[in-house]
Amino acid sequence: MSDIFVLSEKVFAGAKNLPVIRFDNYDKEVTLSGYDAILFSSKNGVLALDSVNGCWKAKEIYSIGSGTSQTIRELGGEITYEAKSSYGDDFAEEILPLLNGKKALFVRPKVVTSHLGEILRKGGIDLDEEILYETKCHDCSRLTPPPEGAVIIFSSPSTIDCFFRCFTWQPSYRAVVIGEKTASRMPKEIGFQMSKRQTIPACIETAQTLLKPEPKR
Repeated sequence: MSDIFVLSEKVFAGAKNLPVIRFDNYDKEVTLSGYDAILFSSKNGVLALDSVNGCWKAKEIYSIGSGTSQTIRELGGEITYEAKSSYGDDFAEEILPLLNGKKALFVRPKVVTSHLGEILRKGGIDLDEEILYETKCHDCSRLTPPPEGAVIIFSSPSTIDCFFRCFTWQPSYRAVVIGEKTASRMPKEIGFQMSKRQTIPACIETAQTLLKPEPKR
């Protein structure tokens, strides 16, 4: 396996995993009666809600992207709408007309980087937000730094924060970022490639191109 690293606990084909972040779910009661629609901006939100109330499957479900949608389907949910863009602000604009006249619940982490809730409320949507999990950095002492020449995939601003909390960037490292929000958090002195699609498999494809040898002249 090549030295491509995804900074999460989940293992992806074609890469090694380096779990610099973890997700802590909140053990709290969530009442879903009265809601017409549930909004998910990540698969972690789906898992967190499912662990405390499985009745979300009976609601209209709005998903921010393919990774989130996969988890929804695996847990038995049916998707009403999947976003064309994986950016939270764009997602809000897409679903704004679809939520007109409905009461919606946005399942979210403690810290969000988008203005999804604000955009929807300004658009007249009756929206509540439920914080069900938070992103934390893993204990650095339990992590081994990537070897020289590794390609590091940054899939969220949190992965950047936690990586640089634990490790020093080496000149031989190369970076791939999943999108513009994540790119905006990268230290300015570090160059990177941005994936054409906002999925980790697409990031791995981009990383693989960086490991190909230069053609002989």
